[in-house]
Amino acid sequence: MRSRNPVFSREGSFTRDDQYAGFGTQTATQPAGQAYGSPYAGSPYAGQQPPLTDDQLAAMYGAPSAGPARTGRMTMDDVVARTAMTLLTLVAFGALAWFTVPVDNFAPAIGAALVAMVIGLVVSFKRSVNPGLILAYAALEGFFLGAISMALETFLPGIAIQAVLGTAAVFAATLIAYKSGRIRVTPRYTRIGLTIAMGFVLLMLVNMVAVLFGADFGLRSGPLGIVVGLIGIALGAFFLTLDYAEIEEGIRQGAPEKEAWRAAFGLTLSLVWIYLEMLRLIAILRGDD
Repeated sequence: MRSRNPVFSREGSFTRDDQYAGFGTQTATQPAGQAYGSPYAGSPYAGQQPPLTDDQLAAMYGAPSAGPARTGRMTMDDVVARTAMTLLTLVAFGALAWFTVPVDNFAPAIGAALVAMVIGLVVSFKRSVNPGLILAYAALEGFFLGAISMALETFLPGIAIQAVLGTAAVFAATLIAYKSGRIRVTPRYTRIGLTIAMGFVLLMLVNMVAVLFGADFGLRSGPLGIVVGLIGIALGAFFLTLDYAEIEEGIRQGAPEKEAWRAAFGLTLSLVWIYLEMLRLIAILRGDD
């Protein structure tokens, strides 16, 4: 299945295109010993090997089959471990910003957010997986989230923990709905969701430019702001379902273990999106426009 998720859609990620799950299957046109990876490939004696002894056959067929860990393929445990590392990095740098960035000076946080955005784009469009860049993104994004959360906490005590709990609830709800089959990631589902997402992002960009020039469409305040916030959270949940589907597909197709980092990055992006939208929605509901 070719993904439309920006994080997972490049060539070679979570697919068989680069023979991630292939082990050099011999084709009908290849003579014995010529399959890719055969120790007899190219030998003039290929196809004339002596027969295996009874002891060799017993050892070959009596041994347990190689599991994902022995073949270097990605497992769900790999995804969970890499995601935990990424989120712990994000939380650690969020705590650092919480206790060190002054409320009246957002320059460090804005700088971290801009650099994180650039790194996020590089990781998203880079074919090879770079764990260092992914952890750097998590650190910088965490620093930004920690600073903005602390600033809002000053005026709205408790908003940070409310946003964290809300994000966790969305994550759990989408995972349960996906695993139970209530949400099925079909091509039609993906097309509709991505169309709405692109329209949403474009609308937010237009609104941001309007605000810079002194205009305001009211998309982040009042009743309209609540509707926009709910749509934003729903889109974050949609991205999570794409992540779940791609992770399952990657494991099923035998993606290499390193691809677990890409899965962790995709999940982190979706959770950051939901957390920011949750912060905005709670701020509106609590009276901060």
